[in-house]
Amino acid sequence: MTFLFDLIISFLLWAGLFFLFVGTIGLIRLPDLYTRMHATSKCDTLGTGLILLAVILQVPGYNEIIKLVLLGVFIWTINPVVAHIMGHTAYLRGEHHTPSTFFKDCYDTPYPGKEMSGKEDVHA
Repeated sequence: MTFLFDLIISFLLWAGLFFLFVGTIGLIRLPDLYTRMHATSKCDTLGTGLILLAVILQVPGYNEIIKLVLLGVFIWTINPVVAHIMGHTAYLRGEHHTPSTFFKDCYDTPYPGKEMSGKEDVHA
């Protein structure tokens, strides 16, 4: 039983390290801000979650498990939100992108309560 348990924990750790490594390679190799941000935000969130799950399985006390679960919830909620805010701000500021990048131009339409006067009204 302990061999199987250790095997599962090793698999979770190696899978988490793999996703963190792929995110780092994506940060280095991808051409523009938007694709780099996509690679790092997805891979870092998943890799960190897998490593936290492996640590949760190893920790004996309930207090530590609760702290690690709260840390995982924090990472899984904050990382995509911050990536979206960075991407939105870069889009509004006119950050350069590769010509083959597909944009659905949803930010140029006003939403309720907001009148769009142009892209220059961003104060980030």
